[in-house]
Amino acid sequence: MESKEQDAEKLFCLNLKGLVKMLRMIVTLASMVSFIIAQAPEPFIVITGFEFTIIVFFIALYLFRLDKVMRCLFWPLLDIINSMVTTLFMLGVSVLALVPTTSTMTILGGVLGLLTTVFAIFDCALVCRKLLYNPSGPYRKTLTDNKDESE
Repeated sequence: MESKEQDAEKLFCLNLKGLVKMLRMIVTLASMVSFIIAQAPEPFIVITGFEFTIIVFFIALYLFRLDKVMRCLFWPLLDIINSMVTTLFMLGVSVLALVPTTSTMTILGGVLGLLTTVFAIFDCALVCRKLLYNPSGPYRKTLTDNKDESE
Protein backbone atom coordinates (compact mmCIF):
# COMPACT_ATOMS: atom_id res chain seq x y z
CA MET A 1 0.00 0.00 0.00
CA GLU A 2 2.77 2.40 0.90
CA SER A 3 4.68 1.75 -2.33
CA LYS A 4 1.67 2.81 -4.41
CA GLU A 5 1.50 6.14 -2.55
CA GLN A 6 5.23 6.65 -3.06
CA ASP A 7 4.92 5.88 -6.79
CA ALA A 8 2.08 8.40 -7.07
CA GLU A 9 4.18 11.01 -5.24
CA LYS A 10 7.20 10.42 -7.45
CA LEU A 11 5.28 11.14 -10.65
CA PHE A 12 4.63 14.83 -10.06
CA CYS A 13 3.87 15.54 -13.71
CA LEU A 14 1.16 12.88 -13.80
CA ASN A 15 -0.83 13.71 -10.67
CA LEU A 16 -3.57 16.33 -10.47
CA LYS A 17 -1.47 18.86 -8.54
CA GLY A 18 1.29 18.67 -11.14
CA LEU A 19 -1.09 18.97 -14.07
CA VAL A 20 -2.79 22.02 -12.55
CA LYS A 21 0.60 23.68 -11.97
CA MET A 22 1.67 22.92 -15.55
CA LEU A 23 -1.60 24.34 -16.93
CA ARG A 24 -1.19 27.40 -14.73
CA MET A 25 2.34 27.90 -16.04
CA ILE A 26 1.28 27.53 -19.69
CA VAL A 27 -1.66 29.91 -19.36
CA THR A 28 0.48 32.49 -17.52
CA LEU A 29 3.12 32.26 -20.25
CA ALA A 30 0.46 32.70 -22.95
CA SER A 31 -0.90 35.74 -21.09
CA MET A 32 2.60 37.24 -20.85
CA VAL A 33 3.29 36.61 -24.55
CA SER A 34 0.01 38.25 -25.58
CA PHE A 35 0.82 41.27 -23.39
CA ILE A 36 4.26 41.49 -25.02
CA ILE A 37 2.81 41.27 -28.53
CA ALA A 38 0.18 43.89 -27.71
CA GLN A 39 2.86 46.18 -26.23
CA ALA A 40 0.76 46.51 -23.09
CA PRO A 41 1.97 48.62 -20.17
CA GLU A 42 5.10 47.29 -18.52
CA PRO A 43 3.49 46.33 -15.17
CA PHE A 44 1.28 43.80 -16.98
CA ILE A 45 4.31 42.13 -18.55
CA VAL A 46 6.42 42.29 -15.39
CA ILE A 47 3.74 40.83 -13.10
CA THR A 48 2.92 37.97 -15.46
CA GLY A 49 6.62 37.29 -15.98
CA PHE A 50 7.21 37.28 -12.24
CA GLU A 51 4.33 34.85 -11.68
CA PHE A 52 5.61 32.61 -14.48
CA THR A 53 9.08 32.52 -12.90
CA ILE A 54 7.70 31.60 -9.48
CA ILE A 55 5.57 28.81 -10.96
CA VAL A 56 8.62 27.43 -12.80
CA PHE A 57 10.57 27.39 -9.53
CA PHE A 58 7.78 25.56 -7.69
CA ILE A 59 7.50 23.01 -10.51
CA ALA A 60 11.27 22.44 -10.37
CA LEU A 61 11.08 22.14 -6.59
CA TYR A 62 8.42 19.43 -6.73
CA LEU A 63 9.82 17.72 -9.82
CA PHE A 64 13.29 17.22 -8.35
CA ARG A 65 11.81 16.43 -4.89
CA LEU A 66 13.70 19.32 -3.30
CA ASP A 67 10.78 19.86 -0.92
CA LYS A 68 11.73 16.56 0.75
CA VAL A 69 15.41 17.59 0.96
CA MET A 70 14.89 21.12 2.29
CA ARG A 71 12.78 20.45 5.35
CA CYS A 72 13.53 23.80 6.99
CA LEU A 73 10.60 25.40 5.14
CA PHE A 74 6.97 24.33 5.19
CA TRP A 75 6.46 24.11 1.42
CA PRO A 76 2.68 23.54 1.32
CA LEU A 77 2.13 26.80 3.22
CA LEU A 78 4.44 28.67 0.84
CA ASP A 79 2.56 27.12 -2.08
CA ILE A 80 -0.78 28.30 -0.65
CA ILE A 81 0.57 31.82 -0.07
CA ASN A 82 1.95 31.87 -3.62
CA SER A 83 -1.43 30.83 -5.03
CA MET A 84 -3.21 33.55 -3.05
CA VAL A 85 -0.76 36.24 -4.12
CA THR A 86 -1.01 35.06 -7.73
CA THR A 87 -4.79 35.23 -7.52
CA LEU A 88 -4.72 38.82 -6.27
CA PHE A 89 -2.12 40.10 -8.71
CA MET A 90 -3.43 38.32 -11.80
CA LEU A 91 -7.01 39.32 -11.01
CA GLY A 92 -5.91 42.95 -10.77
CA VAL A 93 -3.85 42.80 -13.96
CA SER A 94 -6.62 41.04 -15.85
CA VAL A 95 -9.32 43.50 -14.81
CA LEU A 96 -7.07 46.44 -15.68
CA ALA A 97 -6.26 44.85 -19.05
CA LEU A 98 -9.92 44.28 -19.87
CA VAL A 99 -11.24 47.72 -18.86
CA PRO A 100 -9.84 50.01 -21.60
CA THR A 101 -10.08 47.34 -24.39
CA THR A 102 -7.22 48.82 -26.39
CA SER A 103 -6.33 45.85 -28.57
CA THR A 104 -7.38 42.28 -29.19
CA MET A 105 -4.12 40.88 -27.82
CA THR A 106 -4.49 42.87 -24.59
CA ILE A 107 -8.01 41.51 -24.18
CA LEU A 108 -6.70 37.99 -24.85
CA GLY A 109 -3.99 38.51 -22.23
CA GLY A 110 -6.62 39.68 -19.74
CA VAL A 111 -8.83 36.67 -20.38
CA LEU A 112 -5.87 34.32 -20.04
CA GLY A 113 -4.96 36.13 -16.82
CA LEU A 114 -8.45 35.42 -15.49
CA LEU A 115 -7.96 31.79 -16.44
CA THR A 116 -4.66 31.83 -14.54
CA THR A 117 -6.59 33.16 -11.54
CA VAL A 118 -9.02 30.23 -11.76
CA PHE A 119 -6.14 27.74 -11.95
CA ALA A 120 -4.42 29.43 -8.99
CA ILE A 121 -7.58 29.11 -6.88
CA PHE A 122 -7.90 25.46 -7.89
CA ASP A 123 -4.22 24.85 -7.07
CA CYS A 124 -4.67 26.47 -3.65
CA ALA A 125 -7.73 24.30 -3.01
CA LEU A 126 -5.77 21.15 -3.92
CA VAL A 127 -2.93 21.97 -1.54
CA CYS A 128 -5.36 22.89 1.26
CA ARG A 129 -7.22 19.64 0.72
CA LYS A 130 -3.97 17.71 0.93
CA LEU A 131 -3.07 19.47 4.18
CA LEU A 132 -6.47 18.79 5.71
CA TYR A 133 -7.12 15.24 4.56
CA ASN A 134 -3.69 13.63 4.28
CA PRO A 135 -2.86 12.41 7.76
CA SER A 136 0.43 10.83 6.70
CA GLY A 137 2.20 14.11 5.98
CA PRO A 138 5.20 15.43 7.92
CA TYR A 139 3.04 18.08 9.60
CA ARG A 140 1.05 15.52 11.61
CA LYS A 141 1.94 14.94 15.24
CA THR A 142 2.65 11.38 16.18
CA LEU A 143 1.86 9.70 19.47
CA THR A 144 5.47 9.99 20.59
CA ASP A 145 5.34 13.77 20.06
CA ASN A 146 2.30 14.01 22.31
CA LYS A 147 3.99 11.96 25.03
CA ASP A 148 7.06 14.21 24.93
CA GLU A 149 4.92 17.32 25.37
CA SER A 150 3.01 15.92 28.34
CA GLU A 151 6.18 14.98 30.24
